[in-house]
Amino acid sequence: MITFQDKVRGAVLSVALGDALGAPIEKLSYQEIKDKYGRVESLRTKWYKEDAPPEVNLGRHRGNGIVTDDTLMTKALINVYLKEKRHLDAYDMGKEFIKEIAFRKTYIPEFQNEALIIDRLFYPEKYIFVRHVLANCEPREGGIGNMINCGAAMYITPIGIVNAGNPKAAYDEAILFAMGHQSSYGLEAAGVLAACIARAFTPGVTVDDIVDTAISLSKDGTRNAIIDLTSAAKELREKNSDMDEVVETLHSVIAKYSPMKDNVHRKIEKVGIPSNHYTPSRLFSIEELPLALAFIVLNKGEYYKSIYDGINSGRDTDSIGVMIGAILGSMYGNQAITRADIDLLESTNKMNLLQTADDFAKTAREIIEADLRLNEERKKLF
Repeated sequence: MITFQDKVRGAVLSVALGDALGAPIEKLSYQEIKDKYGRVESLRTKWYKEDAPPEVNLGRHRGNGIVTDDTLMTKALINVYLKEKRHLDAYDMGKEFIKEIAFRKTYIPEFQNEALIIDRLFYPEKYIFVRHVLANCEPREGGIGNMINCGAAMYITPIGIVNAGNPKAAYDEAILFAMGHQSSYGLEAAGVLAACIARAFTPGVTVDDIVDTAISLSKDGTRNAIIDLTSAAKELREKNSDMDEVVETLHSVIAKYSPMKDNVHRKIEKVGIPSNHYTPSRLFSIEELPLALAFIVLNKGEYYKSIYDGINSGRDTDSIGVMIGAILGSMYGNQAITRADIDLLESTNKMNLLQTADDFAKTAREIIEADLRLNEERKKLF
């Protein structure tokens, strides 16, 4: 029997695993990964920038299980729950979450020393500091004007966990919290991923159940992208397509909803050139979540195969790995992950991920039990 604690462990560990597997090849195209590595299936993968000069790799380190900001911000959100012991909203983003990322030092594996998480963050995540601390915004309007990306979805796993078994509540809380950081389809993806994770905690859940949950709650371009990508994945699975055909097909389908394609780098040549990249839209979707669900469908929920296929497809490889890992880790628990991978993740990143998960499982259980007691009280109204 897979316990609630097992599932929380699985979710937390799998965020780190998917992150660390995808990190060394992030922003490479599918073909570049294939040419440089063949196929990545190990945490002990050398970062393609490791031997580059400091002006290129910025003095950072990846590979050998090192995680990125996806895991650091997930852990930061867990810390907020451990402190508050209740459901959260945008006001907690603007008060407590910002303290975790911008005022309290922690070990940053890519820096190999202690620093503030914000020193590691990309601009749309630094935007949280700009809006809530510098601009002193109304917290629920914090995400307005930000670059639309997967930045909120990548750390939203804890919200799915504190709403385990209640996808709609997970969706709602994720939206209420992440609106302090993101808007448009970037915000929508956070809500849908949280819902998928909440559904994954249900005993006997199937991949189809999770996809149905995503489709039932998602809106606009996100919903259409999930439908199209998972439908394409089913057809590819039935054809027993090879990876070349899988990636070509899935990328051609997502192109309708995400116009950047392999052009994910920010270079001087792109400055001032108008485009739809990262702009609000009811017709667009981030790539990572629909692709994550597609690779889960393609592999019928097989744990490592789904993550490996996802990260090897290219582009935002670490966040794709995080989302696949979070969903499947919630389904299968920590038993799905090899002990060797757990040990390497904990030692390399100087994180006691199992202890973090266990502490969070206790808090999440308390929050859920309080919800259940409230539901019992509500029944008395009728």
